[in-house]
Amino acid sequence: MAVGAVISPANPALTAGELAHLAALSKPSVAFAVSSAASKLPPGLSAVLLDSPSFSSFLHGPGDASVMDAAVIYQSEPAAILYSSGTTGSAKAVVLTHRNLMTTRAMPGPAPPDEVVMLTVPLFHVYGFVFCLRPVMAAQTLVLHTARRFDTRGVLVAVGRFRVTRLALAPPSLLAIVRTAEDDESVTASAATLQVVLCGSAALSPGLIRRFSHKFPHICVLQGYGLTETTAGFCRSIGVEESRRIGSVGRLSPGAEAKIIDPGTGDALPPGVLGELWVRGPFVMEGYRGDKESTSEILDSEGWLRTGDVCLIDKDGFLFVVDRLKEIIKYNGYQVAPAELEDLLQTHPGIDEAAVVGYADDQAGELPVAFVVQRSGSKVHEAKIKDFVAKQVVHYKRIHRVFLVDSIPKNAAGKILRKDLAKLALHRINAKL
Repeated sequence: MAVGAVISPANPALTAGELAHLAALSKPSVAFAVSSAASKLPPGLSAVLLDSPSFSSFLHGPGDASVMDAAVIYQSEPAAILYSSGTTGSAKAVVLTHRNLMTTRAMPGPAPPDEVVMLTVPLFHVYGFVFCLRPVMAAQTLVLHTARRFDTRGVLVAVGRFRVTRLALAPPSLLAIVRTAEDDESVTASAATLQVVLCGSAALSPGLIRRFSHKFPHICVLQGYGLTETTAGFCRSIGVEESRRIGSVGRLSPGAEAKIIDPGTGDALPPGVLGELWVRGPFVMEGYRGDKESTSEILDSEGWLRTGDVCLIDKDGFLFVVDRLKEIIKYNGYQVAPAELEDLLQTHPGIDEAAVVGYADDQAGELPVAFVVQRSGSKVHEAKIKDFVAKQVVHYKRIHRVFLVDSIPKNAAGKILRKDLAKLALHRINAKL
């Protein structure tokens, strides 16, 4: 970026077809890849092999700064092209400017030089991409978790070895740490230096936060909220006091504006009322590359970006994210938020994880159905789970079917792949007919 190049990171685990789709969106001039992934790149795209002897020699050579001419870069120019997750549609190329990145990294308060930060989320995701910039800018120590899958014990060993003070995670990773600590109390000693766990990309259930705090009472859990289109987090919790607002993702960052809109009327709503969150500020993307129609659908002429998330802002300015607008289940005219039922299910002593989706029904429109992962050593039954929920919610929020699964499918950022679950529900229900 310092020489004016635009970076566009992609998930190396994608198929050749998926990478071709991303390349068609961003139109790269050169790709950097390891040998094992290079064969999946689109034909004709020049590639630099990161694990080749020539590249290694280049990295370890004496170097000559005079080879590169100084570049004049304006804040309004593109710095990176990232890709929306595609969990609710096909991926889009999100153009982020230098101003976007500078604004997002201008965090309140100084960055202590002795702080050791560990990042466990993918660098191709906006959370990882943006998060790694601050330690580099502040000359802090940055520890990267490079395993293909989250290695709980490996991460905890690294935390102890490098004396990590701040750890960035996605919710599934936090759950994995909690599970390990509940099974083996001794692993908590590895986290003695850890002061803060930062969590983003998906909501943390209050129950999971309490389980983590029970095992690691000295660690402050801070949440943030944002989208690829907002250069990651524009809302975050800061400090121990704000972390006690369990369920909240914090307050707006400096320069950010937000309003809650009634999706039906377009009217602004008062504090404490649920609606769609709209945001505006210097962190909002330039737009989707080569897609003016999609850009105009999410970004209006006054710079307001429609997040598509159902939220509320309380009287103190704390933001609570309830669910995706498109994921709300419509049951006989009532609206049911999957996240609310998921949080409730995860308070059941026999349930480790849960996901709720809508299943099409001719009479009701959609029926809430649940997928649950049992806790180790527990045995749960569909009838008892349905009864557990029914006793605590109004009639239209009741779970109609429960499916036991080994794991909840998620993308690399930890977001539930609800489309996959909806297909699985259809398959399982049809198989029983």
